[in-house]
Amino acid sequence: MPLFLDLHNLPDGVTSAHVAEMHQADLDIEHEYGCRGLTYWCDEKRKTAFCLIEAPSKEALIELHENAHGAVPTRIIEVNDTIVESFLGRIEDPEKSKDVSLNIINDPAFRTLMVVKIRHTTFKANEISTIKAALRGYTTAIKALVAEHKGRVVRHEGDTFLISFDSVTNAIHSGIQIQRAYNAMVTPDLEFAIGISAGTPVTEKDGIFEDTIQIAEYLSDVAKSGFSVSTAVKDLFESENQNKPLSKEYTIAVLNTIDEEFMTVLMTYTEKIWSKTTITVSDFENNLGYSKSKLYRTMMNLVGKSPNIFLRDFRLKKALELLKKERSNISEVAYSTGFSSPAYFSKCFHKKYGILPSNFKWNV
Repeated sequence: MPLFLDLHNLPDGVTSAHVAEMHQADLDIEHEYGCRGLTYWCDEKRKTAFCLIEAPSKEALIELHENAHGAVPTRIIEVNDTIVESFLGRIEDPEKSKDVSLNIINDPAFRTLMVVKIRHTTFKANEISTIKAALRGYTTAIKALVAEHKGRVVRHEGDTFLISFDSVTNAIHSGIQIQRAYNAMVTPDLEFAIGISAGTPVTEKDGIFEDTIQIAEYLSDVAKSGFSVSTAVKDLFESENQNKPLSKEYTIAVLNTIDEEFMTVLMTYTEKIWSKTTITVSDFENNLGYSKSKLYRTMMNLVGKSPNIFLRDFRLKKALELLKKERSNISEVAYSTGFSSPAYFSKCFHKKYGILPSNFKWNV
């Protein structure tokens, strides 16, 4: 049976006790609608509640809520139980305390998400096995540091980690420790990029935490600092730590609202066009609404790269991913990643990574 997570915007004055009563009302009649309520999250501060319910359809879930207590959800998305547990830590109600009739769960679903990407700077001849060994070492260190700071690895694919934390403080401290681990292991051919954002699981997007994941991904992809956070994360960290500012001992860049908006527009457009060979800087200027000089200044300030170099490096990263999978030849990789010719692609790849794509062998 499908599993759904829904969002309720709470009116003023509604508390976790009221939400617990609504949850119990759902449980009392759920069998009449073929549903099974698993658990809920309540955030009095942000005036939101989220219900996790197995139901034959969204319509059945809405009917259950309407007839149980009348509170119709603002938004419903279909989810996977494993992913929900990875992000939120549970998929069932916590055990009820003894001698308590109502199971009041004052647990917000707001989470801080961290994306860690391990970037390759060069591939020296005959050293791929050494790089892969270093990657295994970093993977072990990252998982240990995440667990130490009460985080959960939601997804680990290739050189990218998506991690969920209940608190911003734990996420920031975990990121700082990951930086320290990298500095201590000294692998010049690899470097970390960390992006941290925060948000709720259900928005206008179809996927769970989709908006928050996107911002964390963009921060790790775009911002020139190796460790970047959103303004919301900075504010939350300071509120959790009695207005103590982020440590100046580490390079943690905070993007302001204007930079975040530009970053989102830039990445949304880039993801649409990166594989097209006809795209030029003029297309970026026209679609982002920036003059040539303003686009260059903004890119250099935020990304540390000109528009041309940014697009070239984005394509090379995609090409590297394809070459690792060894499912295409050099010509196919070149054209599918937006390069005008295999020769030009090989030249750019060699300049970026220090090895010709024809000599790159990852699975050896």
